Amino acid sequence: MARARSCVPSCLLLAVAAFVLLPSAFVAPKTHQQAPAAEVDARLLAATFAGLSPLAIEQPAGAYDSVVAMLQSWLFGGIVLIVIYGAAALASLANPLTKRREQVKAEVDAIRKGAA
Repeated sequence: MARARSCVPSCLLLAVAAFVLLPSAFVAPKTHQQAPAAEVDARLLAATFAGLSPLAIEQPAGAYDSVVAMLQSWLFGGIVLIVIYGAAALASLANPLTKRREQVKAEVDAIRKGAA
């Protein structure tokens, strides 16, 4: 037979842990009097300058290349769609079967008028 467990002890333990640990979770900011003056280290500036100097020599163009490639692909895709739709419109307007049916109908109507 399964034993029924109550969640009261676990909830109580969780509440006590939160009560004990909560005050240490939030730290008050330092007041203006306690904040030390910002010191600039020359070694830090030299390391930063040395690390960023390759970027000044050669600018990265990876993002520019991908944007240009995207625009070229969209342009090419748009032109292909225009050509496909244009060919479909031309085929629907210049259907040789429809033109031949109209021509045969005109001939048949001319023969019927002549026979009547």
